[in-house]
Amino acid sequence: MLDLETAYLTDQGGRSRNEDACGYWSSDTSGCWVVSDGAGGHGSGDMASRLVVSRILESFSANAHVGSDRAVELLRSANDAVINAKRSGATQDDMHATVAMLMIDRNRDEAIWGHAGDTRIYLFRDGQVAYCTRDHSLVQNLIDAGYGSTAMIRSHPQRSLLTSAIGSAESIELSVAGTPLRIQQGDVFLMCTDGWWEYVEETDMTRLLAHSTSPADWLQQMSEALRAKVSSGNDNFTAICVRVGSDEPTTIIRTATTATTEPA
Repeated sequence: MLDLETAYLTDQGGRSRNEDACGYWSSDTSGCWVVSDGAGGHGSGDMASRLVVSRILESFSANAHVGSDRAVELLRSANDAVINAKRSGATQDDMHATVAMLMIDRNRDEAIWGHAGDTRIYLFRDGQVAYCTRDHSLVQNLIDAGYGSTAMIRSHPQRSLLTSAIGSAESIELSVAGTPLRIQQGDVFLMCTDGWWEYVEETDMTRLLAHSTSPADWLQQMSEALRAKVSSGNDNFTAICVRVGSDEPTTIIRTATTATTEPA
């Protein structure tokens, strides 16, 4: 059984409130990590993201099975929770959220992930980006259709337009890993909102990872690089790092503006 080390960091950036949320639940046999970026009128975005994180973690903790079908169930459950909250009239009709979810079976050393929207999951193996989820966004569709290069993803004026988000419809596009990934010592997962990856490019992620001493240190270095680039009014930014094979105890870092769901 491989050890896991987790760190997270969330910050409201230049906004008046933090509409990101993150959290995780883990045991000796499995774990689940979630990052969500909410949106909606009158501050309902933070309600959406917190609801997504809490629903997934509560459901997973009640049945901590790791698999593709289970990932779909958890994401659909979060979608139902946001839609039901909207129907109840307790919040705004336009409330929705992105989500990135990682599950790890510690007995089998296997990982499954799923997402909706443009909150990403990166896998770093041997110090390099081995995988990154595909954004559910208009700009990503344009790139896939050959109407531009990947450079558009961080600069296009419509880069925030999503083609899928939790709570946007009863039937939404979900992307879930079809088969488990066999994890190995040294693997590093990074889950982050667009407010993070838009300013911290993959070359910077890789460079700073090589010079980091821990997941917490890596997140701190990336956040400092991010702050050096942003202008006033920048988006909330949130990330979770999960490193495989560390013998160190779990470390948690967070800023004074944290708005997260605490680990169980």
